[in-house]
Amino acid sequence: MTPRADYQLFEAGDVALQSGAVFPAMRLAYKTYGTLSARKDNVIVYPTSFSAQHSDIEWLIQRGAALDPDHYFIIIPNLFGNGLSSSPSNCDVSPFPAISYHDAVAVQRRLLEEQFGISRIALVYGWSMGGMQAYHWAALHPDMVERAAVVCGSARCSPYNHVFLEGVKAALTADPAWQDGRFVAKPVAGLRAMGRVYAGWAMSHAYYRDEVWREAGFTGLEDYLARSWDVAFTRRDANDLLAQIGIWQRGDISQCPEFGGDIARAIAAIRARMLLMPGRTDRYLDMRDNEAELGRLVNAKSAELHPIPSIHGHRAGNPINNPADRDFINAEISALLQR
Repeated sequence: MTPRADYQLFEAGDVALQSGAVFPAMRLAYKTYGTLSARKDNVIVYPTSFSAQHSDIEWLIQRGAALDPDHYFIIIPNLFGNGLSSSPSNCDVSPFPAISYHDAVAVQRRLLEEQFGISRIALVYGWSMGGMQAYHWAALHPDMVERAAVVCGSARCSPYNHVFLEGVKAALTADPAWQDGRFVAKPVAGLRAMGRVYAGWAMSHAYYRDEVWREAGFTGLEDYLARSWDVAFTRRDANDLLAQIGIWQRGDISQCPEFGGDIARAIAAIRARMLLMPGRTDRYLDMRDNEAELGRLVNAKSAELHPIPSIHGHRAGNPINNPADRDFINAEISALLQR
């Protein structure tokens, strides 16, 4: 464990991946909030979403809110490929191996057990790619996870979601800096194109129809796109973004020896209290996937579907500047933690 700025590193050593490759000296960056109780029964695991680092999602950790550090010991593990944990931008492994959520959760579990002696998790909470990790936690470690909240996430990457990501990749790799399977310079045009593709999918039809972006002070649609989406991903390394898109597209809780690709069997293995919280207007992690999953959660202690009633599309699940959606999520998670 090595201190780095406001986070720490778990040195996982050489890790055998699902792909068959061995990742040498793999590192998991993480940050903790609050105090671990003597009984070690107040643990919340809060994985990061696409391109996010812990600092991007810690706004949800507040006194008096659902993720209250006065009551819970909260761990944010940074997903591989986000620039803090092992990523193309910070290690010499080339080509960068194909990592899965299964690989990520396996190292996260090692962190909890080896570093803190944790054997029970009160809640795994995640949005988007974080929600997909929460699903993997619940399926792979049913004896460890008491509750899981999947916010704008799913048990596997659907074909529709896969196609969305193909569009994102195509926009990014059309930049001339993409050479021989790697970006050799910052793809300025590709990152802008990626943001423009994302803008159409991330928000809803109603969001644009009603010009909700004006509430944030944008003077017109082009101003909104230019100042919000053209720069949305420029702070991240493009090779890191591609690595995380690969993790996303490979996402499937059933793709492991335990379940042999049987998604119904994988979902039925879950015994936690499950809260599926899709965005009602999410355009690429579609609520209908969660509706289908709900009927398969036959062994969960409880399973509920509570869509976020918002026109903010996928971003309803990450409402940093959206009080109504934030209040809805806090109320739902607070209620879940009481069950």
